[in-house]
Amino acid sequence: MAASRDFVSRKLHSLLGVIPLGLYVTQHLTVNYFATRGPEDFNAAAHFMESLPYRYLLEIFVIFLPLLFHAIYGVFIAFQSKNNVSTYGYLRNWMFYLQRISGVIVLIFVTWHVWQTRIQAAMGAEVNYQMMADILSNPGMMIFYIVGVVGTVFHFANGLWSFFVSWGLTVTPKSQRAMTYVTMVIFVALSFVGIRALFAFV
Repeated sequence: MAASRDFVSRKLHSLLGVIPLGLYVTQHLTVNYFATRGPEDFNAAAHFMESLPYRYLLEIFVIFLPLLFHAIYGVFIAFQSKNNVSTYGYLRNWMFYLQRISGVIVLIFVTWHVWQTRIQAAMGAEVNYQMMADILSNPGMMIFYIVGVVGTVFHFANGLWSFFVSWGLTVTPKSQRAMTYVTMVIFVALSFVGIRALFAFV
């Protein structure tokens, strides 16, 4: 029974990492990229997201609850897993190890980012171009956000590879190798979008 429950939990953890969380990360970075067009375009995109119907229900059931489960169970997996990169230096062993490290980075980053933006908005602050410009005017915060964004994108892209394997979508070495290249492209592309958006605020 415990093994069956663990199997289901791992499957759910994997699924939520891609749908909806991976899709949300992609959407969020896309909205942020509007900053490259100037304050007005970013504010318009942010306002559109804030004015979605059933916004709070969407945030609770599509973002926060899946994120909470994924984070808590991810920490459990990270502490339960045995890493062997010092003995077996293969690419996938390193990716397995970095997935756990990036998960901790993402947890810290997302918690802080939610505090700086979503919680502040609930307390009356306006989430707009100027808010992000003020945050990122601090060089330390800029470094923190770059590390957080790159870590988040890596965690999603590498997790996408694991998702395809664990759900039986890439079962042969050839298909897994092809998926490695696909996820590398996703990592580079979304990292560019995220970092380019951050520098647009300064």
